[in-house]
Amino acid sequence: MAKRLFGIGLGLRAGLGLAAAGVALCAVAPALAQGHGGSGRLGAPSPPLGRTLPSRLLEKPSQPPAFSVPVEQLGFSAPGPEYMGKHISLVSLDFLDENRLLFTFRVPGLLRREAGENGTGDERQIRAVVLALPAGTVEAEALWTVHDRVRYLWMLKDGHFLLRDRDNLELGDATLVLKPYLHFPGPLLYVEMDPTQQFLVTDSREPEAKTNKPGEAAGTVTRPGQQRSPEADNKPAATLTANAGSAAMNGMAPAAQRDLIVRILRRDSGQVLLVSRTNTAVHLPINADGYLERLRGRGDRWLLNLKTFNGGSAVVGQVDSTSSPSFDFVSQREVLATTFTALGDRKLVAMGTDGRRLWEYFTYRETAWPLPVRSPDGSRLAWEALAVTQPVSDNSPLDPEDVKGQLVEVLNAADGKVVLDAPASPALDAGGNVAISPSGQRVAVVNGGQIQVFELPPAAPLPDPAAHPQSH
Repeated sequence: MAKRLFGIGLGLRAGLGLAAAGVALCAVAPALAQGHGGSGRLGAPSPPLGRTLPSRLLEKPSQPPAFSVPVEQLGFSAPGPEYMGKHISLVSLDFLDENRLLFTFRVPGLLRREAGENGTGDERQIRAVVLALPAGTVEAEALWTVHDRVRYLWMLKDGHFLLRDRDNLELGDATLVLKPYLHFPGPLLYVEMDPTQQFLVTDSREPEAKTNKPGEAAGTVTRPGQQRSPEADNKPAATLTANAGSAAMNGMAPAAQRDLIVRILRRDSGQVLLVSRTNTAVHLPINADGYLERLRGRGDRWLLNLKTFNGGSAVVGQVDSTSSPSFDFVSQREVLATTFTALGDRKLVAMGTDGRRLWEYFTYRETAWPLPVRSPDGSRLAWEALAVTQPVSDNSPLDPEDVKGQLVEVLNAADGKVVLDAPASPALDAGGNVAISPSGQRVAVVNGGQIQVFELPPAAPLPDPAAHPQSH
């Protein structure tokens, strides 16, 4: 999974789907952590400092691109500064396979506003082109209409992709022909997937007072052309229950005000496995076994608890963070935690699902709104963020003049080694301007009027959890 698995625009974060304000969906579990006073306690060693950006921002990549494809001739033009800070999804760059790119982008023009509930009436045009590499020849092109401003496209591993619009998901391929895929009872806001892409996590807006259609049970998602029995439609999915601590911290609204539905469903059949109603967008990191819940321990300690789809539960690791950390699966057996030190530095912590700490990495201090992008095989991770002149917070909102540029760092998932530094231009706070090929050996970045494609050596092999005993 945020594409964002790692966010959602307009209150949600784009990429692999990291939500800015997520609610951990889980049953209340006992605190398993032993005493830990946090890094700021008396007598503790001083925390290490995060890295500081050089006074002269990165102007060129750490290695030259293998080849580039000009984008102006495709009809792309850089968006104006008025879009900065609104998290509007303007671009999606994806590898269909090692030798073809799918580049989609908003076509400039007037928005046609329709009367629609929840602000879903903003109609815009998206141009899509399939580019053969390295020449950049256009193999297929299309013009799509979508009706909101958040992320609209998710790439699949088999050369297909999912396109979201309103309450529908459509399935496309390299011909850019779209076919109906899934229909939801209300506007679909966001999609995430597990690293194996067997499961989808979806957020959709469905007011609680909404009356289900005859034969439609709560939580039902329709697969066009699929024959469903009345018994299957009326069999309720299991319910995700909100963690009491997380609900209190996030000001969980009364049930009558909860109009967002979170579902976990099988991608091949559309069968809903788990469902929950909440009042805020939820980032739910999952792998093929289950989903992670975030539990507060003592002091600055946080536990990662894996709730399996068969009803089991196990603590798979723990991290220290002075504020609420976020978690994402990089691959089936590797989790990336984004944590914070007492000095406010952001630190990436990678660990196996067997509890082993794989590596740690400090990101640059003068950055905001980071977005992770993982390779389909889980071997590499791109970390992109805006370089800013001052910290961004609720009390200090971002001004477009505060943005110095956008930085991209590509790391090996196995050891955290940085294998590529590159700028991205124009800076896009909702991402979509970085892609990694299925093998992890090609990285594409929109920069300076071109799609620059970098070729990398094979990544370090991922650790084999079977070779190490489990420890927490």
